[in-house]
Amino acid sequence: MFHALTRWSVRLVDRYLPDPYLFVIILTLVAGLAAMGVESKGPMEIVRLWGDGFWGLLPFTMQMVLVLVTGYMLALTPLVRRVLARLATLARSPGSAIIVVTLVALTANWINWGFGLVVGAIFAKEVARSVRVDYRLLIASAYSGFIVWHGGLAGSIPLTIATPEHFTADKIGVIPTSQTIFSTFNLVIVVAMFIVVPLLNRLMMPRESESVIVDPKLLAETREEAQAPDTPAGRLEQSRILTALIGIAGLAYMFNYYVVRSGGINLNIVNFTFLFFAIILHGTPRRLLDSLEEAIRGTGGIVLQFPFYAGIMAIMTKSGLAATLSQWFVSFASAESLPFWTFMSAGLVNIFVPSGGGQWAVQAPVVIDAALALNADMARVAMAVAWGDSWTNMLQPFWALPVLAIAGLKAKDIMGFCLIQLFVMGVVISLGLSFA
Repeated sequence: MFHALTRWSVRLVDRYLPDPYLFVIILTLVAGLAAMGVESKGPMEIVRLWGDGFWGLLPFTMQMVLVLVTGYMLALTPLVRRVLARLATLARSPGSAIIVVTLVALTANWINWGFGLVVGAIFAKEVARSVRVDYRLLIASAYSGFIVWHGGLAGSIPLTIATPEHFTADKIGVIPTSQTIFSTFNLVIVVAMFIVVPLLNRLMMPRESESVIVDPKLLAETREEAQAPDTPAGRLEQSRILTALIGIAGLAYMFNYYVVRSGGINLNIVNFTFLFFAIILHGTPRRLLDSLEEAIRGTGGIVLQFPFYAGIMAIMTKSGLAATLSQWFVSFASAESLPFWTFMSAGLVNIFVPSGGGQWAVQAPVVIDAALALNADMARVAMAVAWGDSWTNMLQPFWALPVLAIAGLKAKDIMGFCLIQLFVMGVVISLGLSFA
């Protein structure tokens, strides 16, 4: 029965899910029409909001491109490739391959989502070179680890409300991570994820006759190191001294940031860390540049689509539509049920505003006032927004773009499996928020 359900889901997505670019166009039209209908905005006003916000994610777009590029460059270093190859030996059968990839992806995403997306996809490719397993499900397993990110060490909402003088501090004060990330209810949800997500992926494994197996030769690295000419410029390209000097500078900065200043993890420091470890481990500028040529492929989807999502976010937030949706969900909640309804509203808003920090900026005024009025658990309500943001990423192909670029697949190849995760994890998270 489970195999039949999985086949139905895969076929449904394959038939009806458009390319992510067309998906974002449809979302743009839906958001615009909804804002006109619900918020009584005129067509030209919606167009103005959309156009004004279209470039609002440019810094974030560059960060995401660098997450993919620097992470891939690091993964192509000889040391990291040996480590991934050694870990891949833990997968000795198709079933164990699915479980190992999922656990590695969950762990990496719990540490940091940018790190997790890249490492999970690259590790899945490494496993596919040695184990005959459905490649679509393997990559879907790598992406499914992303569901845990907002309950982990880099969760933007819990880290925001734990920061002194954050923008809602006048209402809720500073909520330490001991009440959010490291609270009992959140750890229960995270542990449940580490148990249920790998098992669910394993249960979805199709029969061998229905599996899509990729030839390992197609996944093998075929790069040949370019030979630099015997000229002053060519010798500089092969210089280990230059690499050592700039590498030492990068290590010194990281020591100062992580150890001396006890700095937190964010996208900028993750990209800096990836880049300088890649510089050091590649050894020469020429090898680094060769890896860059391979890493840069597949970033086109990110560059093209992120501005459209910025436009959607502007429509949802500036028109008041996102706040209206949130208010409707919490309007019939009690103190006990508020986390559940907040979670559901956050899941819906996330489809249109796929940004944890951006979503908290939209929903915080609504859910905080509701929690204060109902005397609800503020930390639990905030984490309900965080988990709602993570949850519907299994339906929203926005965050899958880096994974798909690395894997060489399309969104419809993996989203059928992710749809099953969406429904099951929705139940798990709801129970954890309501009863843990």
